[in-house]
Amino acid sequence: MITLPLPAARTLHLAAQGLLFPPRRKATKADVLDAIRHMAQLQIDTIHVVARSPYLVLFSRLGAYQPQWLDEHLAEGKLFEYWAHEACFLPIEDYGLMRHRMLDPGDMGWKYAADWHAQYRAEIDDLLAHIRATGPVRSADFAREAGKSNGWWDWKPQKRHLEVLFAIGELMVAERRNFQRVYDVTERVLPHWNDKRHLQPVDAVAKELLRRSCRALGVVRSDWVADYYRMPRRPYADDLHQLADEGELTPVRVEGWKQPTFVHRDFAPMIDDAANGKIASTVTTLLSPFDPVVWDRKRAAALFDFDYVIECYVPAPKRKYGYYVLPILNRGKLIGRVDAKAHRASGVFELKALHLEPGVRVSGRLTSDLRRALQRCADWHGTPQLQITSAPDELRAALAAGDE
Repeated sequence: MITLPLPAARTLHLAAQGLLFPPRRKATKADVLDAIRHMAQLQIDTIHVVARSPYLVLFSRLGAYQPQWLDEHLAEGKLFEYWAHEACFLPIEDYGLMRHRMLDPGDMGWKYAADWHAQYRAEIDDLLAHIRATGPVRSADFAREAGKSNGWWDWKPQKRHLEVLFAIGELMVAERRNFQRVYDVTERVLPHWNDKRHLQPVDAVAKELLRRSCRALGVVRSDWVADYYRMPRRPYADDLHQLADEGELTPVRVEGWKQPTFVHRDFAPMIDDAANGKIASTVTTLLSPFDPVVWDRKRAAALFDFDYVIECYVPAPKRKYGYYVLPILNRGKLIGRVDAKAHRASGVFELKALHLEPGVRVSGRLTSDLRRALQRCADWHGTPQLQITSAPDELRAALAAGDE
């Protein structure tokens, strides 16, 4: 059995995630769909102090591209939305992998408001009939009786009704307008789907989700796979060994890890070169807080020795790094994080606080890599003026010198 140094495991994971090499050409619309297929899913979040998360995740992999391409793929039916890792865009060919959750949503927790559905079933059925008869709707089409909402816990009734119908698969998101969901009945959005003809057995779907998780991770341990699609928390070691027996995975050892580890077959040809350091990530970019590379805190800690917590939902006095902190990926390592804000009206991309990880040395190459990555990100946001509000003195001076 091959023993991999930790940097090699990182290399294989970043290869699976589309973060091995910088883009070699200008991005096309098709690249957006390909990137999502490589990740298997693209998590959705609405915060936009910089670009909203799904757009930023794609930028990290594709470089400058047209954000509307993502919206167009959804409207053209090449993507759909559902609860996967969390609320995600998924390739439309994977609709059947989520369908069992829609038909039996009882284990989805707060994502399916079962009590609300039971209490307001008549009103929810009426809303569904209204959409079926008159066409797509947005939550914004319904007036709020008590003024502005205070958050998801204070949604107006129709919004809750729509979310129930979305969770049980009666409605799909047909498109987004200004990032607002437009709901329509599933039979219009996906007219060719038929449960009797197309729905696979539950066990087959579970195994396929496991395969997709392994492929998206590249390097996988049994304690990682459940998180990717929010599958049941249980031991998966036997499942992974079975996939290895079937040729889907290659068992490896990773230095410093006790857990059995596997490499997906798509990346097995890279194992020797990764282990010998002949191939390694050369990407420097900012990652979204909801990037698959960092959305599992334990996995990010094991692979990158990087402890990452999303602090936008933490009260301000308790934040350690800032409101919307972007991890910094540099040549296969997570070397720091930056609390950023795009001031679109003034054209300023502010680095409110830039932190390097302990032990990271400020070298000329690091400074050059980081300067180019920050400027590319700022330019893509339409805020080309970089403003460093807070950073380590040495790095701040080096970045400023590079600017001059």
